[in-house]
Amino acid sequence: MADKRDYYEVLGVSKTAGDADIKKAFRVLAKKYHPDMNPGDKEAEAKFKEAQEAYAVLSDPEKRRQYDQFGHAAFDGTGGAGGFDFSGMDMGDIFGDIFGDFFGGGSRRRANDGPMKGANLRTSVRITFEEAVFGCEKEIEMVLKDECKTCHGTGAKPGTNPETCPKCGGKGKVVFTQQSFFGTVQNVQSCPDCNGSGKIVREKCPDCRGTGYISSRKKIQVSIPAGIDNGQSVRIREKGEPGVNGGPRGDLLVEVVVSRHPIFQRQDMHIYSTAPVSYAQAALGGEIRINTVDGDVLYEVKPGTQTDTRIRLKGKGVPSLRNKAVRGDHYVTLVVQVPTNLNAEAKEALRRFDDAVGGTLRRAGQGDDSAKEKPKKKKGFMGKLKESLDDI
Repeated sequence: MADKRDYYEVLGVSKTAGDADIKKAFRVLAKKYHPDMNPGDKEAEAKFKEAQEAYAVLSDPEKRRQYDQFGHAAFDGTGGAGGFDFSGMDMGDIFGDIFGDFFGGGSRRRANDGPMKGANLRTSVRITFEEAVFGCEKEIEMVLKDECKTCHGTGAKPGTNPETCPKCGGKGKVVFTQQSFFGTVQNVQSCPDCNGSGKIVREKCPDCRGTGYISSRKKIQVSIPAGIDNGQSVRIREKGEPGVNGGPRGDLLVEVVVSRHPIFQRQDMHIYSTAPVSYAQAALGGEIRINTVDGDVLYEVKPGTQTDTRIRLKGKGVPSLRNKAVRGDHYVTLVVQVPTNLNAEAKEALRRFDDAVGGTLRRAGQGDDSAKEKPKKKKGFMGKLKESLDDI
């Protein structure tokens, strides 16, 4: 036992950690190292078993008290606590308490558990960019289950009643034992004969065929709130699966898929776009028309505006989901449009403009032909000889 790690260290919690922190830490480790997630990995299996043992002790108030007092010696028979035998530990209850059905530990739902809420259903709906900004109403079709009116949800033929499951005795679960790292371990699983209901239907209802429910396609109105973003969901109460033992229905979760906009892009509550500005408007200033989700707005461009200048249209963005009176902003990047396909008159006007601001075309060697220096013609041998004789 000397080489065993401290249980608190194994779970990565302090010695003052509460039950919730211990359970959360074990859940993370169990998911990470569970053999089903790491097939054939002996190291992961060892860490999983180590975490199991640590949780089995620290989650039990009495065992934790003994461990805090005697350490590992409390459970090896050498400490003052008299030792603790890990055999017979119900790890099924531990995993059922933390993971439910996650690792196939079996459902903990059974007939005598009382009313339970039904499972949630999920679907999706596609909307436009503008509908996401301002909200909308959508209608979707779903196949929903309702209690069978013939058998009133029992699944049994009228005049008959469901019988108590002989395999589980009406408990909805069965217990079996197996050898593990800790010795003999008891596991609890949902009864395979009654599927955890605790009841067996011998004569099934002809309308629902023993299920207790009738499925039908229904139209459901979905209110999409203003400001919803792509991937977020709308919850519609009690439109999911029927409850168990008189419990309430589950909910319907509708995921919203927002179509892309050809002009606008969204980030949180802000909208981004670009707007073209003519060369003359950028140089002299002037009024331009900018497209927003609220319609076109007029904006006065300042003289000398450079391309990629970003302006802000306050309050023209996306409303807050919590308060639609609060809106983000719309940021517009101005892009100066360079003129193309100029006619002769326009080119001449542009050259005159360039002369007025310093003649950049001539400095670059791209102006009038008269401004260009003609290259000097190289003199041959006879030319150089003649030039020399003339100088004598």
